[in-house]
Amino acid sequence: MQKFLEPALILRGDYASLEPLNAEHEPELIAAASDGALWELEFTIVPSPQTTAQYIQQALASRAAGQQQPFVVRRLNDNKIVGCTRFYEMQQEHRNLSIGYTWYAHSAQRTVINTECKKLLLAYAFEQLNCISVMFHTDDQNVRSQAAISRLGAKQDGILRNHRIVPSGRYRHTWQYSIIDSEWPEIKANLEEKLRLISQR
Repeated sequence: MQKFLEPALILRGDYASLEPLNAEHEPELIAAASDGALWELEFTIVPSPQTTAQYIQQALASRAAGQQQPFVVRRLNDNKIVGCTRFYEMQQEHRNLSIGYTWYAHSAQRTVINTECKKLLLAYAFEQLNCISVMFHTDDQNVRSQAAISRLGAKQDGILRNHRIVPSGRYRHTWQYSIIDSEWPEIKANLEEKLRLISQR
């Protein structure tokens, strides 16, 4: 089994590349988040132009502490960075981790990008890290995110009540979902079929 934290890890598909986040990505992340003014969204934590540097510093500190592995998402057809995602709550001794902190520029939403990124991340988790479980978390009010996670084939485990205090001061209840290793082959086949159909358009 490979180490859970591989700071130089790059995951590349046909449509997107997941690359290690670094401080030089700040201008491109500001541009991506500005495509839709994503920092104004209620249910997703996206940095504003004024907070992007701090956002990156916090993510890199978590990587240095061995807690998270943050990526930028590069769209390959125009080589633009269009979002972020990461592995977090990485527990090598229990062979599980979570995928989240995900956001995409408006132009990348509802495209092939998210489908391929989820396939790349899940394949690495189950096939390279030998995970037995991968988890996802979302706001109980974020119906769109809940539907997207369910479409992956993840199962809802439960609700973590008063789990977070969001910037507005609201107490967030968090829905937790998971995919376990025995479910991965079927989910992988479904993701590959979706990508095949997209490629034929």
